[in-house]
Amino acid sequence: MLNRRELMQLGLGAASLAAMHRTLAAEAAPPRLLILGGTGFIGPHLTEQALQRGWAVTHFNRGKRDADGVPGVQTLHGDRKGQLDALRGHEWDAVIDNTGYVPKYVKMSAELLAPNAGYCLFISSISAYASFAKPNDESSPTGKLANPDEEAITNDSYGPMKALCEQYTMQAFEGRASVVRPGYIVGPLDPTDRFTYWPVRATRGGEMLAPGTPQDPVQVIDVRDLAAWMLTLAERRVTGHFNAVTRPREYTIGDVVRASLAASPQSGTKVTWVPEDFLFGQWKPEQVDLPPWSPMSGEYAGASLSATDRAQSAGLTTRPLADTVRDTLAWHETRSADRREKLRAGLDPELERATLSAWHEREKSG
Repeated sequence: MLNRRELMQLGLGAASLAAMHRTLAAEAAPPRLLILGGTGFIGPHLTEQALQRGWAVTHFNRGKRDADGVPGVQTLHGDRKGQLDALRGHEWDAVIDNTGYVPKYVKMSAELLAPNAGYCLFISSISAYASFAKPNDESSPTGKLANPDEEAITNDSYGPMKALCEQYTMQAFEGRASVVRPGYIVGPLDPTDRFTYWPVRATRGGEMLAPGTPQDPVQVIDVRDLAAWMLTLAERRVTGHFNAVTRPREYTIGDVVRASLAASPQSGTKVTWVPEDFLFGQWKPEQVDLPPWSPMSGEYAGASLSATDRAQSAGLTTRPLADTVRDTLAWHETRSADRREKLRAGLDPELERATLSAWHEREKSG
């Protein structure tokens, strides 16, 4: 018979063996990723790349897009506006919040998920900064929301709402979260058409208005580069705040226009550059909005010069602008006929013609 000492040693050995088996099983299981959203613009790129990297992916959304779910992905249906029961009773290694806009609902989901998720990445926006008169870095002041329960998303409230969402996420996850602030996210699947306008306009021929000067800086981020980098942050559980755009002055609006023309060399499109002071004299303030370009004077003079050293140090890399332009145009050509014809952004053709005519008249008069 075994004595007491031998029994204890055997028990300890069995316990150690069981613990080792649990550790090996955990290491063999794929890491679990929850994407809040998953079926819009960023979500499909995140999902595709996460599956390729070996993540087990779960989507949480309302089921309005891809109602039958995405192959290879677990789908939980609910709503950020308090309908979170589907999230209960699960554990995830990482969460990427792709749909957080209203602070009180981001707070609600972050506090629910924090005890059962190892890490959270919140996708915010460059718009979170309080001012763009000068270039911003991650330590620059962010906008303040007068009413923390605000739900209406407007041009004025969007940035401060994102800033408060950031704060709620970081508080809930207590040192286990990061905030990524993209600028203009561009590339295939972009529903806004803000960047897509340029290569599409270049295909249509005729005289094309370009704002400002070819040297005016722009900052963008290809959605595929953004998705790849965010997954790297999640894998490494990197914490902190990061501006996610191309380097200051790496690209200009001239580069965007040239790449767009090069993507459709047969179009014969001719470009005319119209100075911003003339545009301000001809257009209403809201019309002087041709992303990714922004005026180089006034309250948005620093909008395209955000610091990105921190993101590059954390591994952000970006593909050539020409590749993004080419791939965006190729994707656009696969869209439905009405979406190809009717863009949601860009310069109205009648306004473009009228402005070019007025500019040429001014040139003639000296």
